[in-house]
Amino acid sequence: MKDLNEILGMANRVQEELQRAQENLDKIEVEGAAGGGLVKVRASAKGRIVGVTIDESLLAPSEKQMLEDLVTAAFNDARKKADEVSSSEMAKMTSGLSLPPGFKLPF
Repeated sequence: MKDLNEILGMANRVQEELQRAQENLDKIEVEGAAGGGLVKVRASAKGRIVGVTIDESLLAPSEKQMLEDLVTAAFNDARKKADEVSSSEMAKMTSGLSLPPGFKLPF
């Protein structure tokens, strides 16, 4: 069994790595799109919405329902991509750690 100080040190290093990874996720951007790119949503890998772009052709009052649907679809696409990037980045961070089987991060 490992020394308690060694285990505590490893836990501190893991916590520091997790914090760095979380900070990095807010710097990575993904773009969700809908309607063939007529509506685009930019988000951080952490899920923070950075911007929305809407093609002018959708700004007619008769296109209101379609615009709402496309904005929703673009948000969902951005969220899905953000989740994928987040999972990938966290997997990279934890790949070097010797964690017990079934141990999941973050805690």
